[in-house]
Amino acid sequence: MITINALIGSIELGMIYAVLALGVFLSFRTLNTPDLTVDGSIVTGAAASAMLCTLDVHPVIGLIAAFAGGACAGAVTALLNTKLKIQPLLAGILVMLGIYSINLRIMGNKANLPLTRSDTIYSKAAELFPQDSAKLIIGGLMLILSIALFFFFLKTRLGFALRATGDNEEMVRAAGISSDNMKLLGLAVSNGFVGLAGGLLAQYQGYADIGMGVGMVVIGLASVIIGEVIFGTSCLLRRLIAVCLGAIVYRLVLAIALNFGMQATDMKLVSAVIVVIALSLGVLGESFSIRKKKRGAGNA
Repeated sequence: MITINALIGSIELGMIYAVLALGVFLSFRTLNTPDLTVDGSIVTGAAASAMLCTLDVHPVIGLIAAFAGGACAGAVTALLNTKLKIQPLLAGILVMLGIYSINLRIMGNKANLPLTRSDTIYSKAAELFPQDSAKLIIGGLMLILSIALFFFFLKTRLGFALRATGDNEEMVRAAGISSDNMKLLGLAVSNGFVGLAGGLLAQYQGYADIGMGVGMVVIGLASVIIGEVIFGTSCLLRRLIAVCLGAIVYRLVLAIALNFGMQATDMKLVSAVIVVIALSLGVLGESFSIRKKKRGAGNA
């Protein structure tokens, strides 16, 4: 059986990945845009946050810088797509490739930046809350704040225009709204939250690493799909909460896999299998629903 410490650690990490999943949800689901910038922008957020922490800047400022760094990466991807007419997938790959060098520069040309002697938001929280639950409390507070910001933003007129852009871009243009500006805003906010997740992850782990972004887009996508399949998508708030719970479930599944003897090096394979299973559940659920309706119609 999984230990209590491993369970709590999985929930703490799941809360951080939930912020990442919210960013992926905005690009993949709301804007309907495949964005691979995530693998680079999360490292940008981690690098900016870690570097400022090592310079004795308050860790909250580091998280703000992490959001800004991720938002800049997303904005560049959007500009490549909208102004230079580069396909979204290719634009994301190009930014992800180029941002690797920028992340190294932010980290002072070091592949790894430790935070063992620096204050983090989690070490600050340990001074205010019980040490055993400080990380859990600060993770929960950050997650609730992120969900609230997402919900109220998407409920504004600007948020409705953003959602409409993903649903029907031609209709948005006919209404006199610039779809290019909506894409720019959407990808900037999306990667801003991804960068924030990177900043939180660096401060939680106590280091930033240049290779920590590999496969993060898969983690975000897995969280979104798992949450939607298990917890439903009846309204906007429920979808946002479902995405966050999906990230926590994802981390718990990985913890259980490790507990059953899987090697840490196999976790990327496990992640891919989880995404395949989650996608299959969605398809199987739709097919079961169609069959049920046909049977009901036949009986009638």
